Amino acid sequence: MRLRKRERFQGGLISRAVINPLVQFAGVISYAILLVMRVPLMNVIGDAGIGLFAPAFELFFLITLFTSYAMTNAISGIIRYRVKREQYRNARRVFRAAFFMDFFVSIAAVVAIVAASRIIADILVLEPLSRMAVMAAAPVIIFASFIGTFRGYFNGYGLGTLTAHSQYIESISMVVCVLFSSGLFYDYGLKIAALKQNGALAYAYGALGAMLGVMLSQFITTIHLLMMYVIYAGTLRGKLGMDGSKRMETQYSMQRMILDNGVPIAVVAILTNVFMLIDQRMFNYCMNKRELGEVKTALWGNYYGKFAVFIGVGAAFGVLSVHTLTGRISSAYEREEYRVMRDRIGKAVRRLCIVVFPIAVYMAVLSNAAVTFLFDGENGEVISWIQKGTAIIVLYGFSFLFGQLLYRVHMIRELLFTTLLSLLIHVLAAYLLVQRAYLGADGIVYSQIIFFAVYAALNFFFISRNLKYRQEWFGGVVFPAVAAGVSGVVVGLANSLLLEPVGGGLTVLIGVVAGLFFYITFLMILRVIGEAELSKLPLGFFFIMLGKNIGVLR
Repeated sequence: MRLRKRERFQGGLISRAVINPLVQFAGVISYAILLVMRVPLMNVIGDAGIGLFAPAFELFFLITLFTSYAMTNAISGIIRYRVKREQYRNARRVFRAAFFMDFFVSIAAVVAIVAASRIIADILVLEPLSRMAVMAAAPVIIFASFIGTFRGYFNGYGLGTLTAHSQYIESISMVVCVLFSSGLFYDYGLKIAALKQNGALAYAYGALGAMLGVMLSQFITTIHLLMMYVIYAGTLRGKLGMDGSKRMETQYSMQRMILDNGVPIAVVAILTNVFMLIDQRMFNYCMNKRELGEVKTALWGNYYGKFAVFIGVGAAFGVLSVHTLTGRISSAYEREEYRVMRDRIGKAVRRLCIVVFPIAVYMAVLSNAAVTFLFDGENGEVISWIQKGTAIIVLYGFSFLFGQLLYRVHMIRELLFTTLLSLLIHVLAAYLLVQRAYLGADGIVYSQIIFFAVYAALNFFFISRNLKYRQEWFGGVVFPAVAAGVSGVVVGLANSLLLEPVGGGLTVLIGVVAGLFFYITFLMILRVIGEAELSKLPLGFFFIMLGKNIGVLR
């Protein structure tokens, strides 16, 4: 009786997880929180501190794409398959096999990072003072591997709510721990810098403190997941009595299965995120050649802590708009409902365009007001980078959508090809624009635009060819782009009239509200959205009434 009650309770958790957007989009929201964290962190350790923190955090992020992200996805799928067939003993053996394999892989990564820390700092990113932060990133990987294994275990048993809660705990604790620890170590670094008469040491200690804060947040998240594991262990252990396994699978076969499922995900994820480390190396080389080595760290800190935050948060909205649709598309594919599948792809493209086009346009127009509001000092270069780089928001949205579709319909070979080719073209473009033409951060922005443009185009090509999908260009792409562009003129007028009298914050608020009003109105006029879509929007009833009054809705 207790077991049945708990099963009903877990079912309630699962149903609420599907309904609750905060749970459903926990991964994307948590990542956006970590991006925004760089803004207050910059106020604590300065631009140069962010520049020294960047390589350590990116290295940690890349390794955990395998030990945490890819392992979570691989383990959850393998366990879920066995749980559905009531093979609970084999499901538990999968967890144990994954736990020890992930642990040993993370230990090997820690040893490699510590041994190569000087090479990573001096040669890979040309930032010798980042070595302390790089070494601090090593032990963090162990806790991250535990987190990935536990999350895969909970997801496999249908306890996705626990995973979502852990993601919020991870991101919020990281913000708190990073800001506290970085401030503490930065103050200590000021004393060391005064003693050794080297002001840059304060930034190095600040970056070290920030990475130690990351480690503390990973430890807190690990303890939380371990407690949840202990709490639910009794319930899940009780299922062993209903085990329907006909044979016990070997640990070798399980580990091989985990690698077969996890490695392709990890390779794609790493190749689509490694460009930040590559770009920092090329940027620093360019600055050294231009005899600007003394300011290169602070400049990269501006790029990483300001430009990347704006573009990353804008791209996150695009991901949120189509995150759930990819699953529905793949479900139709698995059921061989190809007409439904293609119809859903078209709806996903249209929804993505409706979201990302105005974000990109408004961010370009309001970049001066937003940067002025958030940051003190001279930020002309940052504003210029944002205005040029807003195209990345649109291209990233398409890259995510089509890349996810390739993965979900099992076109792994095509996805690996497009990922590798796009990265090679990006490296070539960055080499020519940054190390040869000496364009600095502008060259990095251009090369990232090229990367996502090639990646999105290639993925779209394979989706169109293999799934027989034909894009409806006018209603799905052109009309939302036109509506966003026209409403962007309104936002630009608001920006020019209000920035000096009312300041950056109010200018952004008024500009966005005015722009969205005209944007939604233009979408109605162009027949891109109708009453059904408007009814789901905040204040949608107002636009429905407006549309009926002006004759565009009936």
